[in-house]
Amino acid sequence: MSGLTIDKVMPGSIAEELELEPGDRLLSVNGHPLRDVIDYNYFASDDELELEVEKADGELWGVEVEREEGEPLGISFQAPAPARCGNNCVFCFVHQLPRGLRGPLYVKDEDYRLSFLYGNYVTMANIGRAELDRIKEQRLSPLYISVHATDAALREKLLGKSGILPILDVMRELAEARITMHTQIVLCPGWNDGEAFARTVADMADLFPWVASLAVVPVGLTEHRHNLPALVPVTKDFAAEFIGTWYPESRRLEERLGAPFLFLADEFYIKGDLPFPALTDYGELPQLENGVGMIPLFLSEAEEVLQEAEALKPGKLTVVTGESPYRYLSDFLKQLSDATGVAMQPVAVRNRLFGPTVTVTGLVCGADVVAALQGMELGDLVLVPDVMLKEGEGVFLDDLTLDDVEQQLGAEVQVVESTPYGIYEALVQRLG
Repeated sequence: MSGLTIDKVMPGSIAEELELEPGDRLLSVNGHPLRDVIDYNYFASDDELELEVEKADGELWGVEVEREEGEPLGISFQAPAPARCGNNCVFCFVHQLPRGLRGPLYVKDEDYRLSFLYGNYVTMANIGRAELDRIKEQRLSPLYISVHATDAALREKLLGKSGILPILDVMRELAEARITMHTQIVLCPGWNDGEAFARTVADMADLFPWVASLAVVPVGLTEHRHNLPALVPVTKDFAAEFIGTWYPESRRLEERLGAPFLFLADEFYIKGDLPFPALTDYGELPQLENGVGMIPLFLSEAEEVLQEAEALKPGKLTVVTGESPYRYLSDFLKQLSDATGVAMQPVAVRNRLFGPTVTVTGLVCGADVVAALQGMELGDLVLVPDVMLKEGEGVFLDDLTLDDVEQQLGAEVQVVESTPYGIYEALVQRLG
């Protein structure tokens, strides 16, 4: 069904003056039927608009709008329902989930619109000519593309899908249309490493600057891989060798291209037990949400916080984290304790839900937090990083709420921004 259902109307806006209401459907703008919010943003950019609206009772309205340049109509819509993924990727994390989690976690989405709107990574393996033409016509840039391999046969094997458009052909066409792309490779040892990886990097670099960045992240494996293709994790030796080869190559690419381009995920340095590059090596942190540069940024902000930190009232706080960043958080909290006089207790939460190979903070569930902290002297407050909970809902992966965790621990729990500033601000609010 075409058209967009209005979710909210801003008080005092043009839309309110026109008596538009939540539940009304905006069918077209200037004669263009609306498929989604992208169409609305594209066609509603003019100062003079003709709107076709279907009211909640079925009555059709024709509405004319004249507005000042840049003045919003004052309506918002729900995000589009994501298109489902038709791939069967050998490394798909959804296929490795245990039972009993929130229903939406088992939904695989693959939607170029969400890539443009929210930065979701997509493989572009489920689009055709009409979608490509729309991306170019409406300038849907930047896009975030999971490449994994540019060899067509290998990529089909990795994605578990045949007959897809060759990714290089797609990306060359987008580059010619001046669409910016940020890209990633999920590295699976024995599958897309070695010569295949080198070829993929070279192909992506050839499309610079329209391919603006390439992140490499290690494959994530849980202990729930049943009846799935055999994959091996990135080991300490593999990570160290990989960094030894590809960090120098990333510097050579930066020199040749004139900007940082190839980024190795933090997890490689953690697994390889190697020092991180300088924060400046990460440029403007284009792949931060992909786990690239998070620890260097944390370390840089930690230095700033420690320079500002002042003595506070005596007290004790417990801070939970995943196992991967524990050493960096622990070092920071020790110095913060010295600077403020507040006892700071870091706790690394072992991931029992997904298994011991999953060590990142964002995949820690509420029950594992409770298991890690039960029986401990927790002090005045327990700080939980925001990445452990669903944004805006205060719910962990296993559907436990903050209230659930507080009741089971018998302690006050507070969500904080997972940065040095977030921790210090919570400390000041409590004991300042």
